[in-house]
Amino acid sequence: MTAAFKEWAIVVDALGRGEQIFILRKGGIHEGRDGFKMEHSVFALFPTLFHQQRDSVVEAAQKRYDEIRGGFPPEGSVVINYFARVIETEQLRSFEDVQRLHGQHIWKEDVLKERFEWGKEQLIYAIAVRVFRLETALELPLVPEYGGCKSWIELTHEVSMTMAAPTLKEAAFDAKLAAFRDALHGL
Repeated sequence: MTAAFKEWAIVVDALGRGEQIFILRKGGIHEGRDGFKMEHSVFALFPTLFHQQRDSVVEAAQKRYDEIRGGFPPEGSVVINYFARVIETEQLRSFEDVQRLHGQHIWKEDVLKERFEWGKEQLIYAIAVRVFRLETALELPLVPEYGGCKSWIELTHEVSMTMAAPTLKEAAFDAKLAAFRDALHGL
C-alpha cells in the first residue's frame, strides 16, 4: 500500500491508542473544486505537524501532545506506525450532527465549527476507521510531494500490512462504532 492520509500527529496518536475511531475531514486547500473525496478504503496514517495547533484539541489531548512532542521524528522525516481501513463514511450536513459526536474525539468544538463552515458548502465528513499498528514502523524522508494542504498523498515506499494488529480488541471497537452510529442515527 502506498496511499496515505495526512492528519495531525496528535489525532493519529488518538486513533492509534483507540481513543477515537473516526476522522472528521473537510478537505485541504489543494483538494480541488470538488473538495474532499474518500479516495481509498485502506491507507497509511501520515502524522503531520503541518497546521498542527496544540490549542485546537481538548485539554487532555493537549497534555498528551506535550508528552509525545519530544518523540516526534527529526525535521525532514516522518514515521508511519499505523494504517486504517474505512468502515463507513458519513457526510454531516448540520453542525448539530457534528455536536452529537462530542466526547468521542479530541477536537475542540470551535475548531470543528470553523472547519464545518469553511468553503462553499457547510458540511464535514465523519470517517469511521479500524486502525492497525504496523509490525515495523516505517521512517521516511519528507519529500516535496508530501507537502501542502491536502488529505491524500502517495508514499514513495510501500507500507507492509502483514502482521499488523488492530489497536483495539473487537469488542472495544464494536462498542465505539455503536456509539458513533447511535450519535448520528439514534437507536
